[in-house]
Parts: sequence; structure tokens; C-alpha cells
Amino acid sequence: MNPVLDASALLAYLHQEPGWEEVHRIIGESWIGAVNWCEVVQKLKRKGLVVEKVRSLLDELGLVIAPFSVEQAELAAHLWEKTRQHGLSLADRACLALAMERQARVLTADRVWIELELDIEIRLVR
Repeated sequence: MNPVLDASALLAYLHQEPGWEEVHRIIGESWIGAVNWCEVVQKLKRKGLVVEKVRSLLDELGLVIAPFSVEQAELAAHLWEKTRQHGLSLADRACLALAMERQARVLTADRVWIELELDIEIRLVR
């Protein structure tokens, strides 16, 4: 299954921060959820970048932006109970829900995720 990127992993790639090389290797086969894409867009706009150009580049590379489905919304809500002690946001849980639904590994820069006891592979990019 194609890997799922958390916003932190995609931002590391876009800004060539530590861990960007790992994302670079799999960007063309990766997915990011629409909720996480919203986080990325917000941070790009704050830096004054042209979102449409970035999205066009990512489209050319093959990154898929997946819609947030009703099933993912329900799964993300159920994850709240399991993850609340770790302080995961709705966007974090939406990312995990997409990965769980697709039975895919997820890449993140958020270290607390490796403490989660979920039935998916979580890989830190740094």
C-alpha cells in the first residue's frame, strides 16, 4: 500500500529540513489526507508561498491528496480515546485514520506517534 504522509513529513520535504530525503524517496507513491493538506497550505501561506505552484509540483511528482471520508471521520473520532493522553490533534488522528483505512505505513516527524499502540507502521522521518 502507498505510504501516507503527515503534514510534518511533507513540510520537512518542502523545506528540505532533516528527514526530507526519506520523503523524497517515496513522494511519488505517497498519499496525504485533505485535512493534513490543509495544515500544509496554512503554513505555506504564512511563509508567503504560492500554494497553487506547490500543489502543481506535488501533483507532477505523483502525490495524491485524499478526501476526508465519513468513515475516516468516525475512525479519527474513535482514535481520540486511544491518543488523547499524547495530545494528538484532529489532523493527526485524520492522518492515522487514512493510514489505518488503507493499511499503509505513515511517515511523520512527530516523535510522540511512536508511543501509540496502533496496528499500523509509523515511521519517523527524523
